[in-house]
Amino acid sequence: MAIYDDLPPYLLGFPGELRDQLVAAVLSGAKTTTTGLLEEYEREGEPLPEPGDRAVLVDSAERPLAVLELTEVRVLRLAEVDLRHALDEGEGYASVAEWRTSHEGFWHSPVLRAAMGDPHFTVGDDTLVVTERFRLLPEDDGDGAGA
Repeated sequence: MAIYDDLPPYLLGFPGELRDQLVAAVLSGAKTTTTGLLEEYEREGEPLPEPGDRAVLVDSAERPLAVLELTEVRVLRLAEVDLRHALDEGEGYASVAEWRTSHEGFWHSPVLRAAMGDPHFTVGDDTLVVTERFRLLPEDDGDGAGA
């Protein structure tokens, strides 16, 4: 699968059941947005993604499955996440409150706190998050040829 060679992996959640569910939602077209913590980018010294960036969606076994292209990236307060974004996460949320409860459960989990290096890490209204909107590229458009 040479078209994936020069692209970074697009990782959703941690490997396991959650990642595989999220990947399935992307592949079905139900999931077109995701949310991360700005602090994760800062701690890892990673630049923020930008619209037009492409990456390879991988499953829990890190097998390349598809190419995604970012169409929108926003940094905003957790309290500013809107209903459109929450619905487009494709996980069946009916409200922003439901979306937030689910995400807080993930961000307050022992595995995320361990990854953050802070056993007491918490989020609140003013926590900065990175929201990403993406599109699944057709297989013949994943190598960036002609882009």
